[in-house]
Amino acid sequence: MRVVIAEDSVLLREGLTRLLTDLGHDVVAGVGDAEALLKTVADLGAEQALPDVVVADVRMPPTHTDEGVRAAVRLRREYPGIGVLVLSQYVEEQYATELLAGSSRGVGYLLKDRVAEVREFVDAVVRVARGGTALDPEVVAQLLGRSRKQDALAGLTPREREVLGLMAEGRTNSAIARQLVVSDGAVEKHVSNIFLKLGLSPSDGDHRRVLAVLTYLNS
Repeated sequence: MRVVIAEDSVLLREGLTRLLTDLGHDVVAGVGDAEALLKTVADLGAEQALPDVVVADVRMPPTHTDEGVRAAVRLRREYPGIGVLVLSQYVEEQYATELLAGSSRGVGYLLKDRVAEVREFVDAVVRVARGGTALDPEVVAQLLGRSRKQDALAGLTPREREVLGLMAEGRTNSAIARQLVVSDGAVEKHVSNIFLKLGLSPSDGDHRRVLAVLTYLNS
C-alpha cells in the first residue's frame, strides 16, 4: 500500500510513518500543509505513481481551520481512485458531510484518539485504500443524531438504527453480530430491512452499506 501523509505535527507525522512502514506499507511522502499535499499528489500523478491512500489532518497551516479537509475534498474530486482518510481532534459535522458527499468509495473520517488504537487505525487505512469506508463511531453517532428528524429515518426501528451506525463504521455483518451479541442471520435481516426502507436496490451493489448512511446526510 502506497501512502501519503499530510500532518503539520512532526511528531504525529513521523509516528504514523513509522507505524505504517513497520507493517510493510510504503509511505511515499510526508508533508506539513495542504498546499504541499496537493502538489505532492500532482507530482506523483505526473510520474504515474499515485498513492493508494492519503491520510490528512482536517486542520493545517496556514490558518489551521479547514485547509486539510478542503484539500481532501479536492483530491476526491480530481483523483477518484485515491482513498482519502482524514483525521480530526473532534467531530466537525460540516466537514464530515462535505467529505462524504458524492461517491462513497475510499473515504474515511477518524478522530485522532483512534490512532492510538493501532490495529483499528491500520485496518481503517487499508480499508479506505481498497475503496472501502471507515467512519469513527462518534462521527456516525453525531451525523445520525443530527438526522433523526429526517423522514428517511421514520421507518427504522431503534435496532436498525444501531445496526446502521455500525455498518457506517465499516464493520462486517459478522462483526456487528458480535458487537450486538446476536446471530449473523439476525444482522442480515436488519441490513436487508434497512436497504428496503431506504429504497436501496440490489443494483446499487456493495456500496449500499455506505449509501444507507449517505441517504441521511443528503436528504
